[in-house]
Amino acid sequence: MAYNIPEELLYTKSHEWVRFTQEGNAVVGITDYAQHSLGDIVFINLPAEGDATTAGEQLTDIESVKAVADILSPVTGTVLRANEELDGAPEAINENPYEAWIVEIGEVTDRAELLSAEEYLRHVEQEEA
Repeated sequence: MAYNIPEELLYTKSHEWVRFTQEGNAVVGITDYAQHSLGDIVFINLPAEGDATTAGEQLTDIESVKAVADILSPVTGTVLRANEELDGAPEAINENPYEAWIVEIGEVTDRAELLSAEEYLRHVEQEEA
């Protein structure tokens, strides 16, 4: 299966994507592979503004018709804002996982191991093998 893996983003082995803004904030979502694996997303538990995040640890969770899955934070920092639009329409993540960001994190002090698009594609291929 061919997944959409935009070149300009960075990725985690736990299937989150991250885009750094000019201010150095991290905008985070889940990948096309993750949303496809989860199936129809029915609920997302959005973190609150001001919540502390730690790279590699649980940021929030997401519920689909198949399972509840943890979303891990790719960075250490503080939640600046969550995508409130997902509150009533979590299926937007299925429709366009790279537009339907979940959270923006500021005051970034540490990063998990982040992969380029090419490295992430290799990781996904290994998982599927």
